[in-house]
Amino acid sequence: MRVTPTQLRQNVYAILDEVLEKGIPVEVVRKGKVLRIVPEQRGNKLERIKPIPNVWVGDPEDTFKIDWMKEWNEPKLLEEMEQEMKARKRRARRKTH
Repeated sequence: MRVTPTQLRQNVYAILDEVLEKGIPVEVVRKGKVLRIVPEQRGNKLERIKPIPNVWVGDPEDTFKIDWMKEWNEPKLLEEMEQEMKARKRRARRKTH
């Protein structure tokens, strides 16, 4: 349903009650623009949950069966960081000489 601001002002409570009861939006035309009065759509909490990629799916007990030493790569990362730091120091020394 479309109404003018004057029609809305004259029947504001009746129009708002109709929107609430029927759930049908009302459009108000003002200065060539359309404003909508709509009832709030409240879904349940589970519907509003955003999906998270790369989440564990399966039996949590399976985590105890994983060989984490294959997955753990901290020593490799530390070694790479150490090599990078040495390379930076060498470059810095060359710039000062």
